[in-house]
Amino acid sequence: MPFTRIRQEVAGPVAIVTLAGPDAGNLIDEVMAAELREALSELDDDPSVRAVVLTGNGPDFSCGTVLEDRPSGDLIASHAVASSIARVGKATVAALEGDALGQGLELALACDLRIAGATVRFCLTRPDSPGIPWDGGTQRLPRLIGRSRALEMALLARVLGAEEAAAIGLVAEVAEPGQALQRAIKAGEVIATHGPVAVRYLKEAVYKGADLALDQAMRLEVDLATLLHSTTDRAEGLSAFAEKRKPEFLGE
Repeated sequence: MPFTRIRQEVAGPVAIVTLAGPDAGNLIDEVMAAELREALSELDDDPSVRAVVLTGNGPDFSCGTVLEDRPSGDLIASHAVASSIARVGKATVAALEGDALGQGLELALACDLRIAGATVRFCLTRPDSPGIPWDGGTQRLPRLIGRSRALEMALLARVLGAEEAAAIGLVAEVAEPGQALQRAIKAGEVIATHGPVAVRYLKEAVYKGADLALDQAMRLEVDLATLLHSTTDRAEGLSAFAEKRKPEFLGE
C-alpha cells in the first residue's frame, strides 16, 4: 500500500523519509504515525540502508500533532512514533529545514543527530496547552541539554532559534537556509562508510550506558568492543587497512 502522509526514497546507502502531511505544518496524525512506524521498520531491516534521514516537506519540519476527539490514552497510542525512531539500529539524522514544534521536536529528539537551517525554531510546549509532552520530550530533552534548560524550555514555552539550539547542544550543525537536507545526507554518507555493526554497537553503548552507573557503562562498552572484534566486518576493516583499500562491510 503506498504511503499518503510520508515519502520514502533510498539514495545509495542513505534512506530519506519525508513528512508530507496535507497541511503546511506537517501535523502528525494517526495515519502519518502508522506510516512512519512501518517505513522505519522496513528500512531498519534493509541491509543496503546504512543511515536514515528524517525531514519535512514544505516550510516546516512538523508543528505538532493533530488532536482528535478520543480518550487521551488512545491518542497517545495511535500517534506516538518517537520510540520507533529511537529503536532504529542504524544512524538517524533529522534534517530540519523548518520549525520543529511540540511533537515535531520530539521526533527530532529521537534521532541521533539534528542538522537545522539557520531560520529554524524549536519549542517543546505551547503556552496555551493544558498538557505535557508525551512522545518522549520530557525524557530525551533533559538528557540532551540538561534538566535546567529543558525545564526552562517546557515551563516557559521558550522558542529557540537555530544558533541558540546549537549552542546548548540541541542541534549538531546549523546550515545555510535550504541546505540542511543536503548536509544531513552528507552526514549519512559518512556514517555509511563505517561498519554497520560498529554503528549499532556504538549507539547501544551511548544510549544504554547513559542509564547505567559509570562502572556498569564502561563494562558494557568493553563487552561490545569485544564482540565487535569477533565480527567479519572487523576482520575486513583490518585487511582493508593493511591492503590500503576501501573496506567492504557486510554488517556481519
